[in-house]
Parts: sequence; C-alpha cells; structure tokens
Amino acid sequence: MKIIIDIGFLTMEAELNDSPTSKKIIQLLPIATKFETWGNEISFPVPIEAELDEYARETVEIGHIGFWPIEKTFCIFCGETPISSQNDILPASAVNIIGKVLGDAKRFRKVMAEKDITVRLF
Repeated sequence: MKIIIDIGFLTMEAELNDSPTSKKIIQLLPIATKFETWGNEISFPVPIEAELDEYARETVEIGHIGFWPIEKTFCIFCGETPISSQNDILPASAVNIIGKVLGDAKRFRKVMAEKDITVRLF
C-alpha cells in the first residue's frame, strides 16, 4: 500500500508492507500530528498495540519505516541514530519494519526543524 508523507515543503512517497502492524496503521490514516527527532530518526506516537513480529529487526536501513512497540511510535529512519555504530543504523530497540520510503530518505534531514507531519494514503 502506497502512502504519502508530508513534512514542511517536502512530500515523499513510501510503501507499506503487508504486515499485521502496517495493516493497523493503514486503518488510522490519514494522520496529522507533531513529530520528534532522535538523531536522523523521525517519530510520532500512533494509538495501536503490536508486539514484535516476523518483520522485527534490531538494525535498520536508511529509508526503513518501523513501528516501535515499546513507545507505540511510527519511525522513519533517514540516517544514523545517537546509538548507531559505524556500520549499522540502530533504533533504541527492535522495531517492526512496516515499509520503506520510495526515493532518497536522506531528504527528510532538510525538514528536521519542522514540527508537523502528515501521513496519508496515496
């Protein structure tokens, strides 16, 4: 399922996978809310419950979209986090990978100073 992510002047497309967690998030769309950053990670809370599943990973790639069950947050990884190593991008703990940004996710770094995000169906 394709989605659109809007932050400031930037609009990016992404694709969500067919996981149980992404299906729950799709039911919430559109979402317009405030976001926070942690290094080069953009995140915001979503009101769903989900356990770690078969899509869970402890390392991610630039462009991955994840759901962090501990804090119930939607996460967009556009680079290193404060705990990343030279070779790996590390979330705070394991996340369910629910999708991937289509295009250069590093472009999100240009809008990190913004505060509002909208995620909607394509």
